[in-house]
Parts: sequence; C-alpha cells; structure tokens
Amino acid sequence: QVQLVESGGGLVQAGGSLRLSCAASGLTFRRYGMDWFRQPPGKEREFVAAIDRGGDNTYYADSAKGRFTISRDAAKNTVYLQMNSLKPEDTAVYYCAATTIQLSTSSSVMEYWGKGTLVTVAS
Repeated sequence: QVQLVESGGGLVQAGGSLRLSCAASGLTFRRYGMDWFRQPPGKEREFVAAIDRGGDNTYYADSAKGRFTISRDAAKNTVYLQMNSLKPEDTAVYYCAATTIQLSTSSSVMEYWGKGTLVTVAS
C-alpha cells in the first residue's frame, strides 16, 4: 500500500511562489528517486524535475530551470518542489512519482504516482 500524497497546491498570482510537498509512505524512501510531473489543462503530462535517491543530483525541465527547486527530506519521507516566479503557464495538476532504474535499458521507471495537486497561477 504505497502512497504518494501531494499537497501545497492552490491559487497564486503570477510572480508568486508555492512549495509543493509529496509525502511518501509504504515504501523505502531512500531506494527511490523522486520526480515531479505536471499536466496543464488540455495538455499532456510533462516532466518537471527529478532528484536521485541520495538527494545529490537534480534534473529540471527547461521550463523549470532557474525557477523551481526539487529537494527531499529523508527523515520526513517527503520530496518538495519549490516554485518561484510562477507564470500562468505553470498552471497544472502536479504529480509526484517514485522512480527506479530499469537496468536493462538504463532508463527511469515511474513505479508509483500520487494523485496530484492543482496549481493555478492567475495572470
């Protein structure tokens, strides 16, 4: 019964900030990389940010670079997405995912997903 529960979404004005949280339970948190994805209204899901198991390496989509910061707190089994300088185009449902590496392909596999939290950025 793995659960990933996102929180922290809401309505914010353009230029503002939000911090999203994703609380993980039912898994060994340190064994999973953690990713954030988002799905804007009427659009496909897209990658936002990732952090490796130890929290030493991060990766960002171009749309997030310089504005968003992903981090994780092992003691709290929680991954965060700090979002600054928000733009209307950041409006989306934000999802977190727990990932593993598929050794045969050296690719990331999204093992578990949260149900999402809605971020609305007003212009």
